Amino acid sequence: MILKPTRLLIAMAAMVALPALAQNVATVNGKAIPASRVDQMVKQVVAQGRATDSPQLREMIKKELVGREVLIQEADKQGVGNRADVKAQIDNARQSIIINAMLADYVKKNPVKDAEVKAEYDKAKAGAPDKEYRARHILVEKEEDAKAIIAKLKGGAKFEELAKQSKDPGSAANGGDLGWTDPTRFVPEFSKAMVALQKGGITETPVKTQYGFHVIRLEETRPVQIPPLDQVKQQVSEQIQQRKLAEYRDSLMKKAKVQ
Repeated sequence: MILKPTRLLIAMAAMVALPALAQNVATVNGKAIPASRVDQMVKQVVAQGRATDSPQLREMIKKELVGREVLIQEADKQGVGNRADVKAQIDNARQSIIINAMLADYVKKNPVKDAEVKAEYDKAKAGAPDKEYRARHILVEKEEDAKAIIAKLKGGAKFEELAKQSKDPGSAANGGDLGWTDPTRFVPEFSKAMVALQKGGITETPVKTQYGFHVIRLEETRPVQIPPLDQVKQQVSEQIQQRKLAEYRDSLMKKAKVQ
């Protein structure tokens, strides 16, 4: 049977419309939600390791997008998007998205090379101390208080008990224990006094730093255990990458005319 021209045009229009309808997962008050938005969100969720691509995930995301569309339409009716504070937040979010995308492109174009990782690891390994230390300390504000603590310790008082009065909240509850630490992490005055002690030794005089006066006891020392490169390769690579990004940002700042 030969279709009349009018019916033929309607049939052709329907055939063209079908693929377009298939590109949308839903419409809300006439506003289409494209399937590509679902695909994009699924990709993000899967990339973050939060879920795997599945019909259930897609249906959940579809409902989320429908809910958002309902809310944004109502917000538009109320003119929320025209408020100055909202516009400022939108502008900040826009800047963050664009900047992050640009920096991601920079990372792709300037990947960290294995040779760079090896060089960074070797440098850190060469600069690492031979030993790490485990010490306890008691921090007080006045020198005379520190001297009184030293006298009590010489008289047989327990360091862990006296440490409860320490002004260092991070160690007072643990008997002044600072854990295993690289001495370079402490301020110079503290580090110098600590490494000069023998195992079990206590500082004879209070150690003054910018924080107050310390009484230090050295618990023990051990050789530094440096992990092999393959165990820390990812961490070292990320550190180099962050440094490169900082250098890139600094180079742009230097070129900018800021008044």
